[in-house]
Amino acid sequence: MSSIMILNGPNLNLLGQREPEQYGHETLADVEAMCRVEAEKLGYGIDFRQSNHEGVLIDAIHEAGQLIKAGKLLGVVFNPGAYTHTSIALHDAIKGAEVPVIEVHISNVHAREAFRHHSYISPCAAGIVVGMGSYGYVLGLQGLVHKLA
Repeated sequence: MSSIMILNGPNLNLLGQREPEQYGHETLADVEAMCRVEAEKLGYGIDFRQSNHEGVLIDAIHEAGQLIKAGKLLGVVFNPGAYTHTSIALHDAIKGAEVPVIEVHISNVHAREAFRHHSYISPCAAGIVVGMGSYGYVLGLQGLVHKLA
């Protein structure tokens, strides 16, 4: 069975604790469970990861590129967290490894502080889900499968 990588950036390990009025009360474990159920419905397994470290996320994207070329991975659903607005390195990794990415944000970043309005990930993403809460991950999975399968 092919799989989909779900990659989470900095501070997403604090879901359910950090600013619940902005990000909701679901934990990252809740999001993972929801994604496992949806991926199974779609006929895929998932590789669910989170890191607060940019280099670890870049390594995961490089690994995803190799797995895609080997036919073992469809693509990546990626919530880069704050690295969305700062990381040219993640942008370059996605492009360089030729990884189809669906960018996901729990909150509507465009309705928040101005510095959150720019994404370095969006120009290289296959699609974007913004402001749909944790359910955005499900939409990201569905979108990736719809677009690529």
